[in-house]
Amino acid sequence: MITVTDLSLKFGERTLFKDVNLKFTPGNCYGIIGANGAGKSTFLNILSGQIEHDRGDISVSTGQRMAVLKQDHFAFEEYPVLETVVMGYPKLYAVQKEREAIYAKEDFSEADGMRASELEADFADLGGWEAEAQAGQLLSGLGLDESDHGRLMSELDESKKVRVLLAQALFGSPDILLLDEPTNGLDLESISWLEEFLINFPNTVIVVSHDRHFLNAVCTMICDIDFGKITPYSGNYDFWYQMSQMLQRQAKDQLKKREDKAKELKEFIQRFASNASKSRQATSRKKVLEKLDLENIVVTSRKFPYVGFKPNREIGNNVLRVEKLCFSAEGTKLLNDFSLLVNRGDKIAFVGIEHAAKTALFDILAGEKQQESGDFYWGQTTAFSYFPKENSAYFSSALSITDWLKQYSPDQDDTYVRSFLGRMLFSGDEALKPVNVLSGGEKVRCLLAKMMLSGANVLILDEPTNHLDLESITALNDGLAAFNGVILFNSHDHEFINSIANRIIEIVPGGLIDRMMPFDDYLTDESVKELRTQAYHHAERLQI
Repeated sequence: MITVTDLSLKFGERTLFKDVNLKFTPGNCYGIIGANGAGKSTFLNILSGQIEHDRGDISVSTGQRMAVLKQDHFAFEEYPVLETVVMGYPKLYAVQKEREAIYAKEDFSEADGMRASELEADFADLGGWEAEAQAGQLLSGLGLDESDHGRLMSELDESKKVRVLLAQALFGSPDILLLDEPTNGLDLESISWLEEFLINFPNTVIVVSHDRHFLNAVCTMICDIDFGKITPYSGNYDFWYQMSQMLQRQAKDQLKKREDKAKELKEFIQRFASNASKSRQATSRKKVLEKLDLENIVVTSRKFPYVGFKPNREIGNNVLRVEKLCFSAEGTKLLNDFSLLVNRGDKIAFVGIEHAAKTALFDILAGEKQQESGDFYWGQTTAFSYFPKENSAYFSSALSITDWLKQYSPDQDDTYVRSFLGRMLFSGDEALKPVNVLSGGEKVRCLLAKMMLSGANVLILDEPTNHLDLESITALNDGLAAFNGVILFNSHDHEFINSIANRIIEIVPGGLIDRMMPFDDYLTDESVKELRTQAYHHAERLQI
């Protein structure tokens, strides 16, 4: 258990936390939420002891082990993958290394034998004999092939390193588990596995995440950071959202009533302050006005961007026809005789583990890459706009955000362009920042503004929710759900897919699985599971 008492922290003149009191108990999963910059990651770092707080106390129950998801993906480069996972349980790892060092001695003394006996007992008590198997199960659950388990961390790509560090945090059933954005870099299958793992985890979990489905699946409590306070709510994210909306409406109503009352009092004071017969009443009302505390009725510090896509032209019946596309990268066949017919009204989510194939398809359709063979045909009424997963090439210049967006605007008027930036929360001097210094989330919002300006009736989006906070994801989700054109998209956000897509396509070896159904239905469809199994078994036989 962790108990937080009167916690306060300031950065310069800014108060990040003030008089925070919380208790985190076993058997609960706590989701930490708040606007960008509210201090979610900082709070986890305070709990783990990586950041010192100004005032207050944090106490952890005696003997309890805390595990933290590491953010430095290059901290274990010289270590094998399995060993890196076991390092998540420092006491066991220390016993294991000392045990190995003693048995490696050429001159094995009597003292060494006694120490070895002690270590053997500790090793067994700490689960050392099962450690490698448990580490392997965690890695497999998170999508790493067994062939990766013996490799050095330096040999893995970024997405695999993320998974190893997550397995490291989960290893050994820690008493307290701190996870900062654990679903980043995971595909839907790995996220589903992690959800199941945490649902069955018996100890304390404290997690920061922007994935709404994940928060709904695993959280029993939500801790909302707003205005320096952390307020706990029972239930998952959806329950918190409904509750917060109700509280915000109540606060707004209360503020409106107080503002109306203040206006009425001010008018009375101004009219009768010099009237002798009314002066006593005016003075009395002035005292009432002074006691009206308008500043302390705060609604929320959260800011939601406005995302809305308006096609310049209604789309026709002929949208897109893809015929036998082939494409390879680094010797791997990503698309092989890939064919597809996209219809008016389609909102297609491309799902599954063939991530490189999905990105290759989108790049080809958007003209960013050239297919090896095959062809595709856009309908005459179509105009598309593309959101690429890799966007750094768009932001290499020192142009201001306003001038950058002007490149893509049919209207060069500053006011017109800045109105779109304002919708994406770039107002005032924010709109003058050079684009080459923008954060990942700011770049995404710029690209969305570019797409809104395009007037396209077909939107292609490759992982658009990466780097966005919950407020921006919600706004984008609503904007795409309301869009009356065609959407082709790829995402690891379960809720995002389920609330937008009316058609699901999964690229598998040798072809695709194509279903007109919601995503949740697709995941449980037995015929889909059978087709997927057959496709991958056939691919394995061909490799053999």
